[in-house]
Amino acid sequence: MKINHILFFMISLLVVNCSDNPESDSPNSNGSSSIDDTNDNPDDPVDASVYADVDFSNWKVTLPVDEDSNGKPDEYQPNQLDNYGYQTLAPVQPFMYDDTSDQSLVFYCFQGGATTTNSSYPRTELRELINPNNSKENWTLLEGGEMIGSLKVDSVSTNDTSSDDYHKVIVMQIHGIISEEDMETYDLSGNNGPPLIKIYWKDGYVWSHKKSLANESTSGFDLYDVYNGTWTDVKVNLGYVGYDTFEFRITASDARIEVQLNDNDPYIYQDISLEKWPFENYFKAGNYLTSTDENAFSYVKYFNLNIAH
Repeated sequence: MKINHILFFMISLLVVNCSDNPESDSPNSNGSSSIDDTNDNPDDPVDASVYADVDFSNWKVTLPVDEDSNGKPDEYQPNQLDNYGYQTLAPVQPFMYDDTSDQSLVFYCFQGGATTTNSSYPRTELRELINPNNSKENWTLLEGGEMIGSLKVDSVSTNDTSSDDYHKVIVMQIHGIISEEDMETYDLSGNNGPPLIKIYWKDGYVWSHKKSLANESTSGFDLYDVYNGTWTDVKVNLGYVGYDTFEFRITASDARIEVQLNDNDPYIYQDISLEKWPFENYFKAGNYLTSTDENAFSYVKYFNLNIAH
């Protein structure tokens, strides 16, 4: 992590302890983001009522830093995060921490940090592991799954380089991955797949981006080409939330995806592109800051997050 970000975080901790408005130095802030009441003594019982309802037993987290200098963003596994273990991990706390004033889990991200392969954007983001010991085990649309969360974008930097007022943030995803079987069948060296569903916060609106075939006649090996325009985004505006808390649901089943904002009517995808979707999948949730602008940042709060298969 750059020295200035370390100093920023240390100063932020002092502000939290001394001010009634701990995020007053961040533009567009709508709430406090503090590290309070962590479970310093693991032998003491945890009062779960003051923390967000997030079960980490099937989530790992990716951070926007490379503290071990291995050329990749740092990650922490479910067994390190579960049972409030994340509260004891000093490298995690600047980026994923509790705000007990509203029982939320805060995800902080900034531009300039480490990024994953094939992306220029940093993230503080959870990645589902249906098998906590093997990220190569994932699920198909036929097997299906559902993710439901209560969340809000709490603060995000202004955007001075485009027509948007603020920088965009991805808060939920279904991401594709090539199965081990298909890698062997097609003699593929990598397993990277495209994101099937991306849920964006854009200037207060919630947008759903869904991958569809540019040419619906595409088939076979060509379906696995993720870099040359085979798959394109279909974009739908689902409604305005501003900086308020909202509920969101993604339900995946055989050749069908439902996305639902609050109590609005679900938006349903059901098409040939889903019928031909060749990838396995996993859920993602958190704070994926889609900006390369210097000094860009975002805070996302989750109050609960649940997945089911």
